[in-house]
Amino acid sequence: MDPSLSSEWIKISEPSPHVLHAELARNPVNAVGFEFWRAYGALFNSISESRPDVRAVVISSAFQDIFSAGFDLYNAGQIVKGRTEANPASDAARISMTFQKQIETIQEAIMAPERCTFPVIAAIHGINIGLGVDIVSACDIRYAASDSRFTLKQVDIGMAADMGTLAYLPKVMGNLSFVREMAYTAEWFSASRAEQMGLVSKVVEGGREEVVASALELAKVIATKSPIAVTGTKRLLSHGRDHSVAESLQFTTWWNAIMLQTKASMIVDFLKRPGSSFLPARPGDFKFGKPKL
Repeated sequence: MDPSLSSEWIKISEPSPHVLHAELARNPVNAVGFEFWRAYGALFNSISESRPDVRAVVISSAFQDIFSAGFDLYNAGQIVKGRTEANPASDAARISMTFQKQIETIQEAIMAPERCTFPVIAAIHGINIGLGVDIVSACDIRYAASDSRFTLKQVDIGMAADMGTLAYLPKVMGNLSFVREMAYTAEWFSASRAEQMGLVSKVVEGGREEVVASALELAKVIATKSPIAVTGTKRLLSHGRDHSVAESLQFTTWWNAIMLQTKASMIVDFLKRPGSSFLPARPGDFKFGKPKL
């Protein structure tokens, strides 16, 4: 366990070089409350700032049968009560403005994995409700244990999902009709259905141990690649998702014109060694330290 990054709510270990494992551990069911989302967002900011050697992070739950129970409804009630009592004489519009700031703060924390330069892999197992789906939607890659079950529960508590699910799922899943059906009804769907619809890229037979092992193995493979290349690929994929093909190609032109100057490029290495061939990268071939100013 890494005490410098761990918190009361999230436990961090380093199972292999350049790979971190973040276990969500808010008893008893990983309900997302004030402290939890602050710790979650702060974690990825801290890794980005203090651990430039990290090349992949795996997220899982520390609990055997549940990934996340979603938003802590007691905390949600406190937000509503606090904002209303703090502005007893205010009109609805002014109270709404304070809610907006709170929602944006939570959104920023939940979306932290997308801002990271390294890939974040979600190893999902057991029950995953509401805001838990928001959390995994913002990850680069999602694996699910065969015992995983999902529900977009927000409609059952009288609200539209507002932490990323409704923004991400139409883009990461291949069936908008299915997304709408699940969002409108809050029905449960299985890991196999999630794979079929594109929410997860792999279903691992078993439960927590099996899916975490599979995700960590994937992270180890990613960690053998050039972090410059992986970071660039992540940025270009995210840009392509949100822009036109022409805009993405232009962005790629500028990105690679700069990033291909890296000494880690096998293209440069190939040109320096006539007659050599492209070989698979070996662990330790690529170093990614703090830039020299």
